[in-house]
Amino acid sequence: MPHRITFIMLVLTVLSAACSRQETPAATPASSDTAVHRVEISVVRQEEITPNAIRTGSLRAQREIQILSQEEGRIVTLPHFPGDTVRRGELLLQLDDALLAAELRKSEAQRRQVELDLGRLERLIRNHLISEEELARTRTALDIALAEEQLLRTRLSHTRITAPFDGVISLRRAEPGDVVPRFTHVLTLTDLGSLFTSTSVSELLLPTLVPGDPVRIHIDALGSEAHTGRILRIHPSIDAATRQGVVEVMLDPVPAGARPGQLCRVQLTGRPQSRRVIPFSALRRDNSGEFVFTIDETGKAQRSIVVSGMQLGEHIELLSGPEIGAQVIIKGFLGLTPGMKVKAVSGMTPAS
Repeated sequence: MPHRITFIMLVLTVLSAACSRQETPAATPASSDTAVHRVEISVVRQEEITPNAIRTGSLRAQREIQILSQEEGRIVTLPHFPGDTVRRGELLLQLDDALLAAELRKSEAQRRQVELDLGRLERLIRNHLISEEELARTRTALDIALAEEQLLRTRLSHTRITAPFDGVISLRRAEPGDVVPRFTHVLTLTDLGSLFTSTSVSELLLPTLVPGDPVRIHIDALGSEAHTGRILRIHPSIDAATRQGVVEVMLDPVPAGARPGQLCRVQLTGRPQSRRVIPFSALRRDNSGEFVFTIDETGKAQRSIVVSGMQLGEHIELLSGPEIGAQVIIKGFLGLTPGMKVKAVSGMTPAS
């Protein structure tokens, strides 16, 4: 009898252990919770954005001309040096004009002689003493003499060159006494009141800019102060390689100390526009292109192809991709794969 009781107790112990092993799967729900991938999310939203950009450039003078000798000859007067300020109409260059002046006096004498001949012939034609053909030839000779005289007067005026506008002499390439041929570059005249710069701007920002828009310009050589300016013109073509266009910006007014060649930084601000945006941290890139991770209705992560536009601070524009209100993952990418069950939490570290 005692042996039978012992046997029954042994059987009950074995059955109890077996039941314990069968009940172990009841802990599965807790383990499935730990398998959910934790992420931080944001949503695609529509925002009124004012685009802006800072671009660098070099100052140039809009009005800068080369003073060329329009006649050959010896330089008699060349009074100005680089840095000299000149006024409109002030003498810049004088060539020796003695030869042209003598030719002009000769031409004037010939013209006067032809005028005398023509007067005499007109009196004779009234008495029918000469032919109409002879009178016509003399009139033609007078026209030629007048044209020759005008040509010499023009050439004589070219020996004296004056400033076409107020400016500063920025280059001098000859000295008095030099004999120069025609079209020799002698001086360069620069208008420091017409400084501007040209800079490359993204094709995405260009549609929000209009000539005349105000801009802020920082000139490194003049300190940290921002100077006012305006958009002078926007070039119509876009570089196919860089997808950028050229914008010309003019200083208005030109600050004291500004000079051509100085480095400047132009702050461009476009007109506000309504744009679809996501946090920049949501955008992913690989060999296939740009994409984001969205969360579908079952709570799983899905890969969505996107095309991004302009970066606007900590956000970036979406040109195509998820619609407004869609949830996108912004943190928790480590180990994340499409189709994985995810759980949204807040306050994750950037390295998550």
